[in-house]
Amino acid sequence: MTYITRDKLTSMHSRYRIKLINSLSGFKSANLIGTIDEQGKTNVAIFSSVVHLGASPALVGLIIRPSMVERHTLENIQVTKQFTINQVDESFWQAAHQTSARYEKNACEFEQTGLSRQFIADIAAPFVAESPLKYAVTLKDIVPIQLNNTMFVIGEITDILCKKNVLQRDGYIDIEALKTVSISGLDSYHLTTRLSRLSYAKPDVSAEKINVNGSALIKQIVNCSDRDVK
Repeated sequence: MTYITRDKLTSMHSRYRIKLINSLSGFKSANLIGTIDEQGKTNVAIFSSVVHLGASPALVGLIIRPSMVERHTLENIQVTKQFTINQVDESFWQAAHQTSARYEKNACEFEQTGLSRQFIADIAAPFVAESPLKYAVTLKDIVPIQLNNTMFVIGEITDILCKKNVLQRDGYIDIEALKTVSISGLDSYHLTTRLSRLSYAKPDVSAEKINVNGSALIKQIVNCSDRDVK
C-alpha cells in the first residue's frame, strides 16, 4: 500500500496534489447549476459538491471555489437569490463536463455546449431540459470558509421535477433508473450499480435487503419518530 506522508503531500506538484485530493472523497453527484443575471443572461456550470443539509426545511448546499477568477454562478446567485440544480445523466455528460470551461461572461454555456434551457412557472433561473431530475433553489445563506477562501452556498428547495416512474411510494427516488452519472476526482464519470436497499437500521438487529419500491419500509416509516428524520 502506498503511504503518503504530510511532507510528501505538501511537496507534490500542485496539479498532481489537486487530482489526488479530489479523488479521496470517492464518488460525488454530478449536477449542473443553472443561474441567470439581472439582464436575463443565463449561465450553467457543472458542480460535484452538492450536499444534502436537511429535509425540514429542505436544504442543500454547494461549495464554490475561491474567486481568483470570475465566478459567474456565484455572482448570479448573489444577485437573483435563485438557482436550479439539474442532475446529469448518461445522455449528456460530455456536454455537462464542457460547461467547466472558462467561458467569458458574455458567452452562454447553454449555447456553447448544446444544452437546452427550460423555464418553468415563475422561476427565473433556467433548468436544463435534458436533466431527468431537477429542482429550484432559493438562496438562504452564503458562508465564507476562511480556511481556503471557498464559499458554502445554502439554499432551500422550492420546486422539484422528476420522472414519475422513478419516484417510489415511500419517497425514495430511484436515481439509478434515471441513468444519472457520478464523478470521481475532477474528470472521471461513472454509471452506478446498486447493491440493494436496506431496511431501517436498529441496534442489535441485522438490516435486511429490501425491494427498490420500498414496500418493506412502509410499516417502519410509520413507526419512526420525527427525531429519526434529519
